[in-house]
Amino acid sequence: MSGARSGVLRRPELRPLWLAVHDRLSSGRPVSRVRIGLLDDGQRAALADLLGLDRLPDARPFVALARLEEAVAEVDGRTVREVVADLVGPLDDRAAERQREQGERAALWTWLAAHETVRSQPALADWAAYCRSVGLVDGSVARTRDLLASALAVLAALPAEGEPLSVFAARLLHGDSHALDDGTRLSTLVLRALSAIYGIDAPDSARQRRTLWARAGIADDELSATVLAAGLRPAGDGLLSRITGLCADSGHAASLTLAQLRSAAGDFGFPAAVPVHITENPSVLALALRRFGPRCPPLVCTSGWPNSAAVHLLRMLADQGAALRYHGDFDGEGVRIAAYILDKTPATPWRMTTEDYRRALARAPHGPPPGRLTEAPWDPGLTPAMAEHGTSVLEEMVADALLEDLSVPLETQ
Repeated sequence: MSGARSGVLRRPELRPLWLAVHDRLSSGRPVSRVRIGLLDDGQRAALADLLGLDRLPDARPFVALARLEEAVAEVDGRTVREVVADLVGPLDDRAAERQREQGERAALWTWLAAHETVRSQPALADWAAYCRSVGLVDGSVARTRDLLASALAVLAALPAEGEPLSVFAARLLHGDSHALDDGTRLSTLVLRALSAIYGIDAPDSARQRRTLWARAGIADDELSATVLAAGLRPAGDGLLSRITGLCADSGHAASLTLAQLRSAAGDFGFPAAVPVHITENPSVLALALRRFGPRCPPLVCTSGWPNSAAVHLLRMLADQGAALRYHGDFDGEGVRIAAYILDKTPATPWRMTTEDYRRALARAPHGPPPGRLTEAPWDPGLTPAMAEHGTSVLEEMVADALLEDLSVPLETQ
């Protein structure tokens, strides 16, 4: 704008008009009139002059945009949009910006719900819903996604193998040894996810948080983390091979420490394609040893939730080509343990289908309630069937069928 005519629009008294118009036009919505206020007498007079009014407007007047367009065009020859962009600054489109932000938020939560770690452990669906309910970190989709990506990376790497928390964090999170320190957003988020996986309340004290980290293999003592195994006869003359071989030959279970497993990295051979069956409960392993003695086929027991020693042994066996097959309790926690093991190792389900549940239920119809149920990723029909009957079937109740499966290889020998 230039000259005396454009100077009319630059009058300081008209500044409230242009600010109000700029704000309304930046909304991205249709605008027919604009509310202005509170105007003093000088500002009211300037507005009356611009619009050609025969009297002063109200102190908080509405201005019809069509009337303003006519006045601006007569004075300057441009549109109102062009004038306010020149006098105040570029116009925004807040509606489009809100729509874009809503799309980004929706894409973020869709990404989280569909993430491989969440899908493979359906117990994390509640955690994903919690993350969505809490909302964005500092209002930022990018920061929230970065935080969630770090949390998912941590969850995928657990259980750890006895590392201190700072060492685990530095190895996994770009050298930041303090990333999982108590009280950080990331630490709180991961611990809440672990609580969802294990089906327990989120920890509310430093002691409970340490206990939960230890359960996930953080600072897990290499001697106190153990796993039961029977019938393992790995090749080699290292300590692990000798311990498992002697126990297998004598018909006993070996209680293997994480330290023993880690020390056998280069001295452990196992025949490829040999099935290794995995049970959740030690009582099933005890029944197998009672029945088969020194002829017990390869069997590993997680004793409930697998610790770092159990996961380490199963991965070692899988690396040698062993075919891992897992069975556990038909209840809510049993399904979550199974999902966890199938996610953390290459194991496949063993007698864990919907039909297996129904057959077991026909033989043991009076079990306890199954507790909190989550999806079984390997069989979408299993959890609905358990919910329908409201009855769990513990592993001991189907031990005879499991032992029959174990006896098949022996009959061919």
